[in-house]
Amino acid sequence: MTKRDRLHAAIRGDAVDRPPVALWRHFPQEDGKAETLAAAHVRFYKTYDWDFLKVTPASGYYGDDWGLHAGYRQNREGTRHYTDRPIKKPTDWAALKSLDVTAGVYGRELHALHLIRQELPEEVLLSTIFSPLTIARTLCGDQALLRYLREEAETLHQGLATITEVTQRFAVETLTAGADGVFFATQCATADYVTEEEYEEFGRPYDLQVLDAAALAEVRILHLHGQRVMFDLMTDYPVDVIQWHDRETPPTLAEARARYSGCLAGGLDQETLAGGAPQAVAAQVRDAIAQTNGERLIIAAGCVTFVDTPEANLRAVRAAVSA
Repeated sequence: MTKRDRLHAAIRGDAVDRPPVALWRHFPQEDGKAETLAAAHVRFYKTYDWDFLKVTPASGYYGDDWGLHAGYRQNREGTRHYTDRPIKKPTDWAALKSLDVTAGVYGRELHALHLIRQELPEEVLLSTIFSPLTIARTLCGDQALLRYLREEAETLHQGLATITEVTQRFAVETLTAGADGVFFATQCATADYVTEEEYEEFGRPYDLQVLDAAALAEVRILHLHGQRVMFDLMTDYPVDVIQWHDRETPPTLAEARARYSGCLAGGLDQETLAGGAPQAVAAQVRDAIAQTNGERLIIAAGCVTFVDTPEANLRAVRAAVSA
């Protein structure tokens, strides 16, 4: 099977020669320029022979054109540290401007996708799109967003409307630039952060607008980030695959299979990938296949692969799906 055929067969629930597999990571030394970001992704993809390439920009990239300031402090995820956020008072939400997503940092990410497509003309590429509520959280800070959500709902909705409109256009532009699909990530659909009722009001309607804008995507993956994720709240989202930290928080892959008929992505946890022996990594792959009978399954980690993950463990993942 070709990689594209294998991925689509897994999504449909058809027989596959082996489960598709892909890992992704940040590239904190390369993600400031389109050319170096693209080259790092192509190198990573070719080295480990993944079945698709999920393109991972600098964390919080979506906020830079709105005035987010960030820099790197060494950390295993390769994410940025935010030093100044543009939303400091309630009226700032209404003042958010619509953006030209073909310029600035958004434009840089589109250029990176274009460059990757040139190097990998036949491969499945996914752009990374964040949920509007996640973007809002980054623009103001974790605790500040909760305050706005609970005390300044009307003004927050104004900001979310602007963020959603920009994110919709960017999602569409990524498909034009060369992406086949979108990897849609929410970091707020967790009971550790908001209630289900709050997510229903401030998360879900805006998520659906972005996903609907990307309806022509070949593949849409939903990533639920964090602990105690609202899995059952999202099973009717218009996506092809759901991914979460299945080794760290409920549901397990087996439990999810009983609650969701679509394709699941997971099976690996970041700590085992980075610090376990290759045999432990391979054991997690085998267990994920056993939990799902290898059906409608993509082998992946719960989130980004740590930057210090040994090459031997990455190769163990790839070898295990073919064993």
